[in-house]
Formats: sequence, structure tokens, C-alpha cells
Amino acid sequence: MKKLLVTGASGFLGWNLCQLAKQGWDVYGTYYSHYVEIPGVTLLKVDLRDFQEVKRIFREIGPSAIIHTAAQSSPNFCQTNPEISQQINVTASCNIAGLAADYAIPCVFTSTDLVFNGLNPPYRETDAVSPVNYYGDQKVMAELGMLERYPLTAVCRMPLMFGIAHPTATSFIQPFIKTLREGKELNLFVDEFRTPVSGKTAAMGLLLALEKVQGRIHLGGQERVSRYEFGCLLVNVLQFSASLLKECRQEDVKMAAPRPPDVSLDSSMAFALGYQPLCLQKELEVLRCNL
Repeated sequence: MKKLLVTGASGFLGWNLCQLAKQGWDVYGTYYSHYVEIPGVTLLKVDLRDFQEVKRIFREIGPSAIIHTAAQSSPNFCQTNPEISQQINVTASCNIAGLAADYAIPCVFTSTDLVFNGLNPPYRETDAVSPVNYYGDQKVMAELGMLERYPLTAVCRMPLMFGIAHPTATSFIQPFIKTLREGKELNLFVDEFRTPVSGKTAAMGLLLALEKVQGRIHLGGQERVSRYEFGCLLVNVLQFSASLLKECRQEDVKMAAPRPPDVSLDSSMAFALGYQPLCLQKELEVLRCNL
């Protein structure tokens, strides 16, 4: 089988991607600080900030394609540590695009819906970017730098993602579920909107982009929901008491990184290519037994 290199295999999205990709690829996954065993996948400890080390990995593996999911994806961390996060989010990403160009192989990059300011949703691929925090700004710089070095890169703007936890990463719903199981109140924003998908659906979108996309594409879900509305779906599927859910607003919670109000993605371009996210109710029902 052809060799697929997946960076960030120990992260939430990378782990989901490896699980799916190994069905049709010989998958090599990189990790840095958190080792995770993925049956059928060769895991390699790599510091992606070390360009010589990354060059060596390319030379030794000889990948047929690469999907770059590794990132410092915490907006609050990026806001307070911009120089540290830029090394992985921007510099390493651009170096990877350059190597993919040298090897003339397909390259997929995971960007974010946070490249937008949230004032004019839903966002299409051609809409102007306008991030409100350093994380979004770094992803914009990475998009531009990677496409400049390798115009055939598929830049996939990812939405909020959820799914089952694995040994080294969780999604945003695990703290929600923990709070609900403890019978505590869960405060969720009514004024922050996204177009979420499960990690498995997102991975399917990345593999589709690997085959069919060059340039930017949005891989959001079918539904625009607030965090509170998502919480209502979650308590319904998992049969918690809806009385535990409480409404709050972004201004009620102090965070290092500013948050845009509505970065819903228009993913009709991906839908036309065959990207088929389930409705959120069904996504959660599929995951129910493992949550």
C-alpha cells in the first residue's frame, strides 16, 4: 500500500484520522510529547520544529502523501505564548509544505474556522479572513505560507470537533460529560455558534480532500448551533437531566484569547465532492455507547 504520513497522530483529530486511514494506507504517524499505540500504524517520535529531523523522516519513509494535523490548538495558550506556538503552527507547517513540494506528493493541512471574526457568517472559502486571536492569525499565516510554497496544498478549515476520548487526547465534550455525570450545573454559551462534526467525520473529509482538493475547502457540519444548543442535544442523547444546563454568554467568562461569536462554515463545496456529515443527533447517537 502507499505510505501516508500523518503528523500529530496522538492528537484528537490525528488519532481519528489514523484509525480510518489505515484501512487503505500504510500509515506512519508522528507524535512529540504523548506516545499513543495505534494498532496497524507505525508511530514515530518527531520534533516537527526541527527541520533537519523532518527532512530525515521524509527521506527514510518516502511518503506518497502527507496530512498535517499537528498543531498547538489551544487559543488561550497561543494568546499567552505566541512565539512558542508560532514555531509549530506556522514555521513547521510551511517547512512541511516545502518538503511536500520537493517530493511532489499530495499535502493536506488542517486550518480552522477561527480564521474568521464571526461577524458575517456563514463563511465560504472565498471570504476574507479576519482572525480575532493569535491562534487564528497563526493559521492564516500558515495557510498563506504553505500555499505560497506549494500551491497544490489542500487547506482544510476545520470546525469544532467532538468524539470519544483516547489515551492522549479528548474533545470538547469530555469535560461536559464529566460535569453532567457529577450532577453539577453546566454553563454553556448561547452566543457562540459553530458547525461541529465528529472526529470520524472530519477524518473522512481530510481523506476526501487528499484525493480531490487543491487550495482551501471548508469541512464543517450541516448544522449551525450554539454551545448551549449542542449541550441540549447531548443531554437528550445521553439521558442527563436538562435542568443541569444553564445559559451563559461569552462576556461572562474571562479568557486569554478573544472568541468570535459565529464562525459557522458554508461547506457546500465539500458536500458537492461527497463529504457527508450526519446530523448532530445521529452523530451523537453513533458515539453514545463509547461516551
